Amino acid sequence: QVQLVESGGGSVQAGGSLRLSCAASGYAYSSSCMGWFRQAPGKEREGVAIIDSDGSTGYADSMKGRFTISRDNAKNTLYLQMNSLKPEDTAMYYCAAEELGGLVWYLGCRFGSWGQGTQVTVSS
Repeated sequence: QVQLVESGGGSVQAGGSLRLSCAASGYAYSSSCMGWFRQAPGKEREGVAIIDSDGSTGYADSMKGRFTISRDNAKNTLYLQMNSLKPEDTAMYYCAAEELGGLVWYLGCRFGSWGQGTQVTVSS
């Protein structure tokens, strides 16, 4: 059973930084595409970034240059370094794992397993 546990969210001022982590277990983490998504109140979920098993990455346009996705396969952990945060980055951030038959396609990966989310709040 896939288990994804996010951590690292919090409250910061605009211009600040946060590093999110996602501990994964229960499946072949190192061979799976992983991603970060977010959802703000009253808005639809949107993709943030993905990292494939070969280390290739992809980002939403609004996050390019500010966010960096990475993975440590030895620790089965996914990261999202977020710099120059803006109030519009305020959202619940979710870790996602590739899954055969997953219903969410984003930047070439199909996602079907989700963590419980970690809240990021950016104040102006």
